[in-house]
Order: sequence, then structure tokens, then C-alpha cells
Amino acid sequence: MSRLVNKTKRRRSRMSIREERTAYLYLIPAFLGLTFITYLPLLGVFTISFFEWKGISSPKFVGFYNYVKLFTRDHFFKDSIIVTIYFSLLAVAGSMIYSLFIAMLLNRKIPARGFFRAIFYVPYVLPATAVYIGWSWLYETNFGLFNYLLTKVGLKRVQFIANSKLVVPSLALISVWLAGNLIVIFLAGLQNVPQIYHEAAEIDGANSWQRFRHITVPCMTPIIFYNLLMSLITNMQIVVPALSLTDGGPGNSSMFMTYLMYRYAFKSNQMGYACAISFIFFIIIAIFTGILFATSKAWIFYEGGD
Repeated sequence: MSRLVNKTKRRRSRMSIREERTAYLYLIPAFLGLTFITYLPLLGVFTISFFEWKGISSPKFVGFYNYVKLFTRDHFFKDSIIVTIYFSLLAVAGSMIYSLFIAMLLNRKIPARGFFRAIFYVPYVLPATAVYIGWSWLYETNFGLFNYLLTKVGLKRVQFIANSKLVVPSLALISVWLAGNLIVIFLAGLQNVPQIYHEAAEIDGANSWQRFRHITVPCMTPIIFYNLLMSLITNMQIVVPALSLTDGGPGNSSMFMTYLMYRYAFKSNQMGYACAISFIFFIIIAIFTGILFATSKAWIFYEGGD
């Protein structure tokens, strides 16, 4: 009997070793991709940040000078951090609420449901520059649709992207409108919520809000976490609005960190300085991502988990 047990254990150990080897073999392409597309470029950016380099001339080692200059002499840098975080918070919060609300509507049995799903997803696949230019016509002070509607109801015209206080919320609204991918993901998650939970709660007398709060949201927390993470990373890397519409203005009110990198790297040819900004930007995103992961265990519910 003991011999049979030992043979079984040996067979299982051999199978597990083969499975591990197979898993590592299939992980090699992904590992190589991450290494050459992510890790090595990141290491290169970090290395260049210690040099003064114009892109054509030979790089000159300056140590931590670029980083010291960022935090002591560059007034654009601090403004860009504040603007980027402010925009990200507005865009992420708005996108999450909007996309979940639309997904819940599209999850109902309504006529032409497939058509409306496609309509709300289309903005996400449109060219970003074309979208922002189109919205600039809507925001135009003299002839834009939004100001036309405001004048029709007796209100004053608003400078949506020419006002330093309104430019970031106005750009965040466009980002919310572009959240078609979040709608699709939320919709897939809603369709996987067990209907039996809703039926049981309805029998117990729970209303729609109670069912949403105590059943839908807990079952959707893994999807909410994923969308929150992807939306945060995407919106923190925003650059198209500044390139297409505002050029970082008015003043520095839309000077996003990515646009500041672009200006220093490709307009001023300060490659080393731009790389220093890029590495600090990477650290900021890593901090927000780490906070999100650290707090996720307190509110994410996995079916069958504790």
C-alpha cells in the first residue's frame, strides 16, 4: 500500500514539474515583451534623467541637477502636478458614475438595445484629436452650441476653455463622454450578477435602491476596481486636450505633466530634463496605484471568498 502511495506521489510531482516548466515556457514571450517594451525603456529614461542632453549633441552628466531644478526653480512643474491630479479626480469620478449609470440602463430590456450599446461605445474608438476639436466647436464662446443654448434661456455666455477656472472641468467632461470602454466592461459585469439574489431580495421586500446597494454594488466591486484602476492611469496620462485645444493655457491651468514633458523634450530639446519629469510622473502614478491596491481589500467582494 505504501509503495502505491509513493508511486502516486512521484507521478504527481513529475506532472507538477512538467506543468511548471510548461507555464514558464509560455510566460517567456510575455516576459520578453515587458522587458523590452516596459522595463528597459523605463531604465533608459531614468538613466538619461541624470544627463543634460539636447538629443543631437553628446550627453553631459549632471547628476541630480535636473531633479533639483524641478523642485526648486521650475514653477511649471508644481502647477502641472496639481492640474494633472485635479483633472484625474474629476474625470475618474465622472467616468465611473456615468459609465455605471449608462450600463445599468443598457442592461434593461429596451427596444434597439444593441444599437444604443454601439452608440455609447463609438466615442471611445474615434480619433482623440478629432473628438476634442469637435468639442471645441461646442464650447466656442460666440457660435458654440452650448453658449447658444445658454443665451436662449437668458444666461450669459461662458468661456469654457478660455477661463482658467472652467478649462479643467470642461476637458474632464469630454473625458467622461469618451468612457465607452468602461460602459462595456460594466455591462459585462452586470450581466454576471446572479439574478437569484435580486429575486430573493425582492421577495423580502427590498426596493430598487436597496437591491442596487446591497447586491449589485458588492457583486460588481472587482469590475469597479478594474475600471477605477484603468481610468485613473489613462486620465493621469492625458495629453491630447492640451495639444489640440489649450496649449497648456489659459496661463498654466491645463499644463498637464505629459504636456510639460512634450514641451521640454520636443520644443526645447531638453531630453534629460524631460526624462526627469517622466520618472517623477511614473512615481506619482505608482503611488496612486499602490494606494488603490492597498485599500482594495477593504471593499472588494469576491464570490465564495471571506
